[in-house]
Amino acid sequence: MDTSAARRNILARIRSAQGRPLAPTDAERAAAEDYLARHPAGPRPELPSTQAELVARFTLEAERLSTTVAEVQSLGDAPAEALRYLESLNLGTEAVAWPSLADLPWAAAGMRVQLRKPVDADLVGITGCFCATAETGSLVLLGGPDTPASGALLPQTHIAIVPVSRIVAAHEDAFALMRAERGELPRAVNFVSGPSRTGDIEQTIVLGAHGPYRVHVIVVREA
Repeated sequence: MDTSAARRNILARIRSAQGRPLAPTDAERAAAEDYLARHPAGPRPELPSTQAELVARFTLEAERLSTTVAEVQSLGDAPAEALRYLESLNLGTEAVAWPSLADLPWAAAGMRVQLRKPVDADLVGITGCFCATAETGSLVLLGGPDTPASGALLPQTHIAIVPVSRIVAAHEDAFALMRAERGELPRAVNFVSGPSRTGDIEQTIVLGAHGPYRVHVIVVREA
């Protein structure tokens, strides 16, 4: 029996146990379609609403996750901040970056950046983001030809550029923004919440277990 048929049989048994027809009625289908179209919000805690509050909350939560955060005034300042961060850790000046970041002045800032997907030997990956969530300090990355998901997952160091205008309150707002701007989800949607970590061994947190050892966010005031 294929998976779809098995699922239909399971749901039919559940409906039978509830005393309902084996197949959904037209009224039930209409109610489900209406619910999906409305996307009603569930209960959630009080969250910041002003831009300054969103930035402050995002920074606080990101730093709690061992992400480092720096602010720059304009998008053109991001390469210089990336260089400052890498040099502060003696990580060199080489990186791979999303092709969507091609217009930034990498060479002028002293960075040697290749615009492509990372490979095993690449130690630094630079990405943008679709948006970021203040409630959890997370980055929301949508995969695509110019925004490969591996840019944030494979290198040991991940640097993300986050415009202030793309910081939203919570995950619900991130998905609402995806629906409004994209219509449907891309193949890869990643929520990045700080460096990769595990606590499998003696409940001791170890960073860099399944991805980057470090994450540095560059918040851009004017994008």
